[in-house]
Amino acid sequence: MDVTMPQLGETVTEGTITRWFKQVGDLISADEPLFEVSTDKVDSEVPAPSSGVLSEIRIAEGDTARVGTVLAVIADPSVRAPEPPAAEPPTAPLVEAPLPAPEPPAAVVVPMPPPVVPPIAAPPVATPSGAVVGTAALTSPVVRRLIAEHGLDAASITGTGEGGRITRKDVLDAAGSPGRAILPTVLVVAPVAPAPTSAAPAAAPVEPPPPTPALVVTPTQTESVPGASRGDVIVPFTNMRRRTAEHMLRSKATSAHVYTSIEVDFERVQRVRAANGAEWKQREGFSLTYLPFIARAFCDSVDDFPNVNASLVDDTLVVHRDVHLAIAVDLDFGGLIAPVVRGADGKRLRAIAREIRDLASRARAKQLMPDEVLGGTFTITNPGPYGTFLTLPIINQPQVAILSTDGIAKQARVIEGVDGGDLIAVRHVGMLALAWDHRAFDGAYAAAFLNGLKEHLERQDWRSELD
Repeated sequence: MDVTMPQLGETVTEGTITRWFKQVGDLISADEPLFEVSTDKVDSEVPAPSSGVLSEIRIAEGDTARVGTVLAVIADPSVRAPEPPAAEPPTAPLVEAPLPAPEPPAAVVVPMPPPVVPPIAAPPVATPSGAVVGTAALTSPVVRRLIAEHGLDAASITGTGEGGRITRKDVLDAAGSPGRAILPTVLVVAPVAPAPTSAAPAAAPVEPPPPTPALVVTPTQTESVPGASRGDVIVPFTNMRRRTAEHMLRSKATSAHVYTSIEVDFERVQRVRAANGAEWKQREGFSLTYLPFIARAFCDSVDDFPNVNASLVDDTLVVHRDVHLAIAVDLDFGGLIAPVVRGADGKRLRAIAREIRDLASRARAKQLMPDEVLGGTFTITNPGPYGTFLTLPIINQPQVAILSTDGIAKQARVIEGVDGGDLIAVRHVGMLALAWDHRAFDGAYAAAFLNGLKEHLERQDWRSELD
């Protein structure tokens, strides 16, 4: 059975194989993870479509293939590839006792210049239209990154993949070739002693002098990294890390970022959490956190400030009628992704909490579909569980604002008593920070929106939301 590149979303046309979980000859069961594919939206694990033996892998790790391309073949277990025959143990050779050798002449050390390996021009490849392109065009994004990291020229690398495509192994082989050494080696040359004749008496065996040590240079990963030393660890960007970097740089260069923050008294929220937390966890299977309360309060507040739930397209502000709430999810420090709770403004707190939990769990298990991270109209990022005080996030393009929910902790606050007097009380207090695009609206609008969000969190009857 052929294993093809799946259609991972309406806008996805190709993917890069980042990992094969099985090798040729391995048994695999249906729905067991077979490979991991990376698109420009998300990384996903793809299960095997059937049980059998992985008899062929056609697209190697690091290579990119279009949707529908045959990636591998799963065969019936009865045709499993035979194991290679075990090698015969070598027969020990007979060793004759050596004749006494005369004293060898002194070794001569001849320094050799560093080897120069001329670049090998890759053969041109004909395209279906008849045009001829260089090997550089036959590379995946991962391979191009490796070429850049090692300071290589794609034209000097001979591709061994299908159609002359340069694979990851080709790049690593080129980076580790002897021509990459930067220090000259020293060749130790010892003249061969003349063989003894029958007329000459045998000389007494003499202990030969120790050989002159040769200098061995091994290329390191730091050669092509400016400022790196041999003690540094070079960590290449993953596909997700590179995409995140590009997205964040583009956002900073696009939006006129401004930051506004407000302090919120979460005491009313905390009392509902404390009173219902045990029952919630038993019923839902996960803890009741502050995040769904904030998400629900945002949906209630945005009705009065619709321009916050908008996107900028050229010189126009597109105000969205529905709230598709993107929630930033940390992938165990391996990346960041923001799956979308669609129609969040039409859902109550319990439904929002369940969907956030489901999306986050599947994001960390690499089971999201690319379409599940598209179409967000507003984003919430939540570093608060790590005890942060104030985070200034970067806007998720093309949206016009993003909200950061920071740490919530007990603090002494002056509050108004029943009789109107001032009281000092211990309250659960935290900061909310809004990063917004000054092209979309002004500071007064942003501040008024945050104050409305604060009012909803501090005054709403949250107990009714759990019924």
